[in-house]
Amino acid sequence: MVDISTLEYKVVAFDEGGNKHDITDLIENFGWEENDHELAVRLSFTARNDIVSKSRLSSIIKPNCLILAYAKSGKKPFEEVVRGKVVTWSRVNKNSGYTFKCTAYDDLYCLQKSQDDFFFQSGISTKSRISKVLGQWGISLGRYEGPNASHGKKKYQAMYLSDIVLAILDDGVKKGGSKCIIRQEKGQVQIAKRGGNKDVYVFETDNTVALTHSLSTEDMVTRVKIMGKEKKGGKEKVIATLNGDTKYGVRQRIYKRGHDEKLSDAKSAAQAILDESGFHGNTLIAGDGDFLKVCGEILYTPTTIFADQDGSLVGSTIIGGQKDLAQAYTDAVNNALKSMGKA
Repeated sequence: MVDISTLEYKVVAFDEGGNKHDITDLIENFGWEENDHELAVRLSFTARNDIVSKSRLSSIIKPNCLILAYAKSGKKPFEEVVRGKVVTWSRVNKNSGYTFKCTAYDDLYCLQKSQDDFFFQSGISTKSRISKVLGQWGISLGRYEGPNASHGKKKYQAMYLSDIVLAILDDGVKKGGSKCIIRQEKGQVQIAKRGGNKDVYVFETDNTVALTHSLSTEDMVTRVKIMGKEKKGGKEKVIATLNGDTKYGVRQRIYKRGHDEKLSDAKSAAQAILDESGFHGNTLIAGDGDFLKVCGEILYTPTTIFADQDGSLVGSTIIGGQKDLAQAYTDAVNNALKSMGKA
């Protein structure tokens, strides 16, 4: 568990000559994000455009320069948490001073901006397909904890490489594999099992200042059509149709059955699309000032909390999925009642 009140950050930039500059004291606003359906992490910051090594910061940091952020908690040493190369560069001169803004992405950004064709024979595993895509673009695959299912014959034409990678992993999940997170760590791609973090950042009840409950149907899918092989004339046959909660209207997705995919597997994959769409969850915010403003931009952080009749948080927070959800809730409720002196 990491106490967020003891976190410290450091930001370092490398100029075109490879010289290292600690720009932590110049940073006014700094953050990074990993968005759905994107592989690359986006890092952005605003800094005072002061004189550094006889030149303004904007003259030192140019497009494609490397930015690294480090973090530590308590007495632990600083460790790299994110890196990226500058993609957008902006210098602003005002009467009140000079400001410098940058946006950077890690090396997976190239996969989001590049298209290619790939063909895979039947029987090739998830990991092997991912390794082939990354390898052809000179990117090495390190730790792999994602799905490793056997896939049917598949052709990808003129698709963005990031979409190909995500499609392969998504198909592996629909075939029973574990959900995973893709990120680049210290220059190497890691595909880690979701929820496998070594460090867990916990919002305790004594430093929680806001609680938001969110519901969204924005990405909801209420019907999935399973399409089969093309008939003569190029029209595909509808194999099956699965309906979800159509009271929100019909929001349809198409699932194309693989060349040698079993109908039962195709139906399971279609059902997974219905089950995973939509969202409801809670957001807990701790801290104040700039940190609170940053957290205000977070859209969804799924978790489960317990509150008494006065709205005060009690007991322990349930974070992420649980193998035995019913038992997890029972234990959490009993612990909450015990802390209130009612059990």
